[in-house]
Amino acid sequence: MPRQQVEEPFKINQKILAREVRLVGDNVEQGVYPTDQARKMAQDQNLDLVEISPTATPPVCRVIDYSKFKYEQKKKTRELKAKQTKVVLKEIRFGPNTDEHDFAFKVKHAQEFLREGAKIKSYVHFVGRSIVFKERGEILLLKFAQALEDLAKVEQLPKLEGKRMFLYLAPKAAAVVKPAAKPAATPDKAEKKAPKPAEPKAETAEQTSETAPASADAAE
Repeated sequence: MPRQQVEEPFKINQKILAREVRLVGDNVEQGVYPTDQARKMAQDQNLDLVEISPTATPPVCRVIDYSKFKYEQKKKTRELKAKQTKVVLKEIRFGPNTDEHDFAFKVKHAQEFLREGAKIKSYVHFVGRSIVFKERGEILLLKFAQALEDLAKVEQLPKLEGKRMFLYLAPKAAAVVKPAAKPAATPDKAEKKAPKPAEPKAETAEQTSETAPASADAAE
């Protein structure tokens, strides 16, 4: 089967159907031109006439290298996607009979996740007939949320779905740690620890050594 042709996001050269266009850019004298003349201006520079604003009257075009223009547009799109915050969701699983030691261990892990900016999906998994202890699971999840109340806010209270009861937590803005803030305090501490009293002691020693011979001469 023939490969499906991808439609270009911009009209270029012969695909621009307007009678006249407004040229903008650095390599042309800006103004309104008949489309044929604008195309020839682009051809004379071995470039393309690209319609960048089709809804304007007349449409706005640029004389550019279209391949390079598309590459720069894709690069900008990738950079914007990279800057978007990616929400990480961490799962923490409990059993209805989770003991205190295991509970404290999971709370510690949850604190680390929240400080890193991750959300938490915690749940109690009921196996077999343990579903009769669903009230115990709800109490456990509420206790978990309370243990993390300084770092997290509840997005969804405990809710039973099938054999699992879910609780969703999100980090509070003040809880997210920014690692770059720590090194700034180091130079100040170093300056405070620098010993300054050494110089006066050195001067006193010099004065003492100078007065000693004088006393000897007086004795003679």
